[in-house]
Amino acid sequence: MAVQQSQVLPAQFVQDLGQDLAKQVTAQSGVPVVSTGLAGISQQAGESAADFTARQDAARAFTTRQQSLAGLAPQVAGQDQLQKDAQTLAQQGVGSFQPFLNQAQTQATLASGLGTQALGQLGGIGTGATSFQQGVQDFMSPYQSQVIDATLSEFDRNKAIQEQSIRDQQTALGALGSGRAGVQLAEFGTGAARERALLQAGLLQQGFGQAAGARQQDIQNRFAQAGATQGLGAFQSGLAGQQAQLGAQTQAGLDAQREATRQAAYQPQEELDRYAGRVAGIMGGYPGQTVSTNVPNPTPLQSALGIGTTLAGLYLGKK
Repeated sequence: MAVQQSQVLPAQFVQDLGQDLAKQVTAQSGVPVVSTGLAGISQQAGESAADFTARQDAARAFTTRQQSLAGLAPQVAGQDQLQKDAQTLAQQGVGSFQPFLNQAQTQATLASGLGTQALGQLGGIGTGATSFQQGVQDFMSPYQSQVIDATLSEFDRNKAIQEQSIRDQQTALGALGSGRAGVQLAEFGTGAARERALLQAGLLQQGFGQAAGARQQDIQNRFAQAGATQGLGAFQSGLAGQQAQLGAQTQAGLDAQREATRQAAYQPQEELDRYAGRVAGIMGGYPGQTVSTNVPNPTPLQSALGIGTTLAGLYLGKK
């Protein structure tokens, strides 16, 4: 059985478009892709002269496209004066505030230790009192002993004067050495000793109270400095965030530059892709067609009749 085929071709202009597209695709496939101008092209080891020339031609074309697309290249707005001032303050701020941050952190650690010690005092009165007293010793006046000694010396001097005055009165009355005189002097000595002890205890208690108050104030100051650490830490975090934003702006500038380079490097391929899409759409509207027809082989009788008919025609033709 024989097969007959018939083909319906699209319009001629459609065929021309297809042939032109094929030529451009073939030509473009041989052009190297470069992303720099002619100044950035140098012949590499093992590179042929033809390949180097092709890259040079591509670099010149890249520069031309880059200039032509300059108005379409993505851009990032530059920093205004406020942003520049903020960047300067951010760069200076972290360095200038770092010593204060370190000191505040140290005070925060000390305050935390004192807070733990205070909780220990509440948990164990005996141990806490001893620990508290040891802490208060650091705030005792270094001149307290001199003050107490001077005060007690003055008390002893006044006691001696008063005791001598009693003896003088007893002598004037002729009672010096009597039993009643001895009792009077003994009572005076006991009272003076008691007053001396009370005076010394009062001075010690006064000094201890002042030292305890100073220690409590120191604890409060340390906690205040510890709280300031959070504020300084938040300030530092703000500066770091501002620096991160400035860094992101720098990265945005690099991304814009990269996109502009990509546009100039791949413009020919992108234009060819768009052209191919249009051609494919046109060719889809004018499709070619191939039709196949199956024709049965002739039988021997049909062949004989055909031959006879042919010979008869030749014979009649000769007459």
